[in-house]
Amino acid sequence: MNNFPLIGITMGDPAGIGPEVALKAVSDKSIYEFCHPLIIGDAAVIKKTIRLIGLKLKVNSITNIEDINNQSNVVDVYDLKNVDVENVKFGVVSADAGNAAFEAIKKAIDLALENKIDATVTGPINKESLNLAGHKFAGHTEIFSRFTNTKKCAMLLADDSLKVIHVSTHLSLSEACKLVKKERIIEVIELLHEGLKKLGVENPVIGVAGLNPHAGDGGLFGTEEINEIIPAIETANANGFIIEGPIPADTLFLKARYGKYDGCVAMYHDQGHIPFKLNGFTWDNNNQTMSSVRGVNITLGLPIIRVSVDHGTAFEIAGKGIASAEAMLLSIKYASQMVNKYRKTNK
Repeated sequence: MNNFPLIGITMGDPAGIGPEVALKAVSDKSIYEFCHPLIIGDAAVIKKTIRLIGLKLKVNSITNIEDINNQSNVVDVYDLKNVDVENVKFGVVSADAGNAAFEAIKKAIDLALENKIDATVTGPINKESLNLAGHKFAGHTEIFSRFTNTKKCAMLLADDSLKVIHVSTHLSLSEACKLVKKERIIEVIELLHEGLKKLGVENPVIGVAGLNPHAGDGGLFGTEEINEIIPAIETANANGFIIEGPIPADTLFLKARYGKYDGCVAMYHDQGHIPFKLNGFTWDNNNQTMSSVRGVNITLGLPIIRVSVDHGTAFEIAGKGIASAEAMLLSIKYASQMVNKYRKTNK
């Protein structure tokens, strides 16, 4: 084998489109020009999905990394043997599916921490199924944080033209507003700066969103900008970063899309996700489905590399063979790029 990165790809919730997009991605021969893909999950699910969508792929089921085949017509699967394919139904929430998804994530984390794979790419999970299985996590970020013992991390949404990090993610809006604090904003700026450099941006210029309409308008519409956000920006600039803001959210992301900023800091989940998905997702109204789903989710601050598609399990189209693998392909490319950047800077 050459020295291409070995990328562990979790299959996601087996009742959703995760196995399908993983298989469509690894069936793209261009993948083998820059990495070795390894699906982590249940081989029986993968075989069923191959038949369903009509791919001409063979499955190499392994339990040891050394047994990887690494041929473009053979999909390597780290087989956890944890799904009864007769009981897990497409589009149906279940504890069995949630547990299988969780165990694939945990195995990917373990393999990465043991340096047996170079990076992890995660397929979409269903949070209700996850919690039904007894795994009380809000999402992937929280799972990776727990099992890598990481105290400071944040979600970065990345596409070619827009990169957005969040001060908070899976919280109610009232709780998210309470977390707009100077210390956390500085922490997120530092994580974004480091993440952008890992993606090849040498001197990142970062724009920070305001929390309130018109970024508070000098205190007329709230004081979070005056009390927390501006002091955080001033401290970050004094520490050598290039930060602008607070900028009203209704113009920040538009400017970033056209190149003014290398990355943006959003104050809460939807403030960052809505412009990002408007930028990268395309809705086909005739077919009532997404025809394109670009964009990835990178967890910054971890001791391992974790990249994910930024779309859900799409239960409404699971099993129909029409899911787009665009975001999965992009996730694998980002993960490989980050591995290569790490290797270059740590020679």
